[in-house]
Amino acid sequence: MESKEGVDRLERGLLLDGGSDDGHIEDGEDEGPTLYTASFFEAEENFVKYQTVRWALCSLLLVLAWGIGLFMLIYLPVRRYILRRDIRSRKLYVTPSAIVYKVRRPVPFPCFGVLKREKHILLPSVADVVIEQGYLQSLFGVYSVRIENVGVRRPPSDDVQIQGVANPHAFREAVLMHLSNMQGEVFCRQVSTVEDVSTPRIGHSAVASMSPSISLRHDSLPHPGEVAILQKLEEVGSSVKRVQTLIQEQNLQTQELAD
Repeated sequence: MESKEGVDRLERGLLLDGGSDDGHIEDGEDEGPTLYTASFFEAEENFVKYQTVRWALCSLLLVLAWGIGLFMLIYLPVRRYILRRDIRSRKLYVTPSAIVYKVRRPVPFPCFGVLKREKHILLPSVADVVIEQGYLQSLFGVYSVRIENVGVRRPPSDDVQIQGVANPHAFREAVLMHLSNMQGEVFCRQVSTVEDVSTPRIGHSAVASMSPSISLRHDSLPHPGEVAILQKLEEVGSSVKRVQTLIQEQNLQTQELAD
């Protein structure tokens, strides 16, 4: 009991010394309006307890094996301090184009500074948001959120995995809803593009259907070449008529001779 109170006192002292900038990360460029922001505050205590139990179990096993676990138990207050600074600095939110995850945590020896991590996952590349919870996590009510990528299936280690999200189901619903809205907008753009392409074709076909009547109207006015052809046809017709009259006259003459 005294050892637990000593760990808590050391942890509070570390947080008071270095916790003035908890939860603040230097933001880069503006990513646009935030559609949804996940929270880690409600899950802080459960997350720290879960990680502490994991660390203590590993330490006990290593104490029995090589004795290294004794140093890990001594390091436990620093470990808890790092975990609290870590989860308090986390930011996870959804923008119109990406899922943004930012964290700033102390290095294993906090006197040497902090580690900053910023991850942007483009929404079109997101295949699914998987919520996971192992046996030990279920005892403390801690969830893990894993963001899967679209395309060729890669090992789960390549996916972005985040622990300690207070309401992972609401975060998953927000991401999937925004993805469905994006897909609907893309579909509407494709339909409008197809309509824009088909409209000129319909107009062209209408003009083509009107063009024969226009050409017929223009054809009613004979061209000079067509006038010459018509004149030749009239000459041929008159010559054929003359031949017919000659044949008829010859037939009459033969009939008179026969009588």
